Formats: sequence, structure tokens, C-alpha cells
Amino acid sequence: MASDPGRRGLMLVLSSPSGAGKSTLARLLLDSDDNLIISVSVTTRKRRPSEVDGVHYHFIDRERFLAMRDAGELLEWAEVHGNLYATPRGPVEAALAAGHDMLFDIDWQGAQQLKEKMPDDVVGIFVLPPTMEELQSRLVRRAEDDSDVIARRLANARSEIGHWVEYDYVFVNRDLQETLKGAQAVLVTERGRRRSPPEITDVADRFSRTGQATLPAFIAQLLSE
Repeated sequence: MASDPGRRGLMLVLSSPSGAGKSTLARLLLDSDDNLIISVSVTTRKRRPSEVDGVHYHFIDRERFLAMRDAGELLEWAEVHGNLYATPRGPVEAALAAGHDMLFDIDWQGAQQLKEKMPDDVVGIFVLPPTMEELQSRLVRRAEDDSDVIARRLANARSEIGHWVEYDYVFVNRDLQETLKGAQAVLVTERGRRRSPPEITDVADRFSRTGQATLPAFIAQLLSE
């Protein structure tokens, strides 16, 4: 897997109401970018038939979840639709330090906590459905939840959508490929903001290895070369 040791990685957060397409968008982003790795959350939610433990989520019981929370092992956590979700701290900090970018498929509660703890690292994208009617159709077509769960997700979606103003970028997911292009453009832009120009990085590296005690003395030495 590629990395970019010339900069600290960023945390790309995707949020949306359930069924708006963020999980599919996340998968396509990962498939198209070698330096992007997914943050695998832990959850107490029951595993769906299409999900793989350790790939989509780490599925654990409530007792284990609360123990991790109390031990400070979680970077953020939230209760959504009666289930607990969280981001383990260790893998995130290691990846960012190595120059990898991490992708987060989490809700607005988790996004808020990440911004509070690591504000300089987080870039947020909120994905909106074209209409509530389309959102309901997608949830029904997915056929992975009971009717009462779908009804609860739709009810919660109305309040979740109001949090779009807290994000850096917002996309209305009318066409998945167009939304993907937009998210890829966000990555290019934000990476550029976090990467020092090569010549600046080189000068800084040389200064760190020189015997000069002050930066003005080092600059004077450069000018005399």
C-alpha cells in the first residue's frame, strides 16, 4: 500500500442518512485510491448477511464495547438506532503518522467527536439523498432490514440531514459516479493543502541536520553557497 511520508495523513469523513449511498461511495473511493485506507469501526449491531466481520465492522458485544470506551481505546463513539458504534484509536494514529489517509464511514455524532479531538486532520463530506422518497426506496430495495428498522431510519434521517451544515463539503447523490468524482476532487484538493513543497521540505531537513544554531545563520550560509 502506498504512503506519502512527506505529509501527515488526513481523515476523510463520509456521513449521510442510512441509505443515501455513503457506504457504496466509500468502497469506490477505496478501490480507486492506493493511499486511502478504511477505518474499521467496532459495533454492537447485529451483522447483516452481506457483511464480513473485520472487514465491514468489528462486531462485538456491549460489554466489550464499554470496556474499550472506559479504557480510552476509542477515538469516538455514538449510539445510533439503539446500537453502539466507535472508532478504535490506535490504527488511526499509526496510519496518519505514516502518511496514509483514512476514510471514515460514520454518522454526524462520530464526526463531531473526531473534529473536537483532531480538528486539523478531519475533512468532512455529507452525502444527501435526492429526496426522502428516493431514500425510502433505496432502503426497501436493500432488503437487509426489517420494516420497523426502515421506519426508524427514515424518521431519524430527517434530523440527521440537518447536520449537513457542519461539514466541509456536501453532495446530493443523484448520480453515484458524479458524486465519486466530487469526492475524489476533494481528496486531491485537501492533500495539496497538507503537503509542503519539495524545496521547503528539503531546506527544513537540511536545517535540522546543520550545526547552525539559528535559522538566520543557516539562511546566510545558503546564500553564500
